[in-house]
This record gives sequence, structure tokens and C-alpha cells, in this order.
Amino acid sequence: MNEAVDMVAGAARAATLLKPMRLQILDALREPGSAATVARRLGIARQKVNYHLRELEKAGFLEEVEERRTGNCIERIVRAKATHYLIDPEVLGSLAADPDAIQDRFSSTYLVALAAQAIRDLGALREKAAAAKKRIATFSLQTDIRFANAADRQAFAEELANDVARLVAKYHDDHAEVGRNFRLFLGAYPARRKEQS
Repeated sequence: MNEAVDMVAGAARAATLLKPMRLQILDALREPGSAATVARRLGIARQKVNYHLRELEKAGFLEEVEERRTGNCIERIVRAKATHYLIDPEVLGSLAADPDAIQDRFSSTYLVALAAQAIRDLGALREKAAAAKKRIATFSLQTDIRFANAADRQAFAEELANDVARLVAKYHDDHAEVGRNFRLFLGAYPARRKEQS
């Protein structure tokens, strides 16, 4: 079964993925297929598909499902290892967004940097958990809220900050011997309209 999300780490692996034809091939291979079936579906030469399949397989994006004998030929059936992909911001190295380097804590730049840091952290944690065959303890909240005006938005932000501070003070335990630190970040941004997608 395909992984839900492949966190693409490493510049070389990301470069292998980020070619329009390879993205089309991976999309076509969410369901198992061969070079011939992909070539027919995309309307391109099988030899061209074969080249890209080899590159995707070398980079770990594909897995073999089975081999089928048809006449004198053996047809390899492969599929994408994941259904979705996310490039780890760590690929950018020192150019990646760093929340500690941003002064304006109320800017969209800071929120983007926090989100990128969360992606980097989760990528590393997922890799470690996969190696140990464990799951990561996480929780997520997402909702939409419509504010009547900027004053209501500001009041909500202050109330939320106060409630979070109260909860952190209640549950944070510096002295817990077997405790584990969790990182919490909250952000809000204008919801995109469907036509903006």
C-alpha cells in the first residue's frame, strides 16, 4: 500500500522529482502500471517513459509490484510509493526560512517560517519513527472563523493567547522525569476563496 505522504529530503532527490513529465508519471502510477500503460495514458514514447521510470526508481519514488510475462517479454508493473509529496524545506539549507531570523512576529513571513520549521521537524521525526517502526504522537486543529471586523480579530487573538498561556502553565512540567516536550504553534491567515486555488 502507498504511503500517504513522502517527505522528499535531499536536493538530488527533489531535483529528480521536479520535472513535469516525472510528476505526470508519478500521478499516473498512483495505481500500478507498466511503462507501456503509462506511455499510452500520457501519449508519449515508451522509451522516454522507461528512462524516467529508471530515474524515479533510483531515487526511491517507485516500487515494483510484480513482473508479468507477455510473449518473450517481461513487463514490470510498478507504482508510486506515495500518494502525495512534500519537499522538505531543509533542501534549501541555510536559505530555508528561519523563524529566529525574523523580527516581525506578526508578519506572514514569520508564519511561513514557523510552518517550514514544523515541516522540517516532522520530516526528521517521521524518518526516525519509521526506522523504529513507531508512530509519532501528534494532534492538529484546524478551523475557519469569520470575524466581523479587525477589532474582533484582535480581541480573539488576545483571548486565545491568554487561554493558551493558562493551559501551558497548567500542563507544562519541567520536572517530569519521563515527560516529553511538544512544540505548539498557532497561526491564522485569510482563508483562500475556492477560485483562488
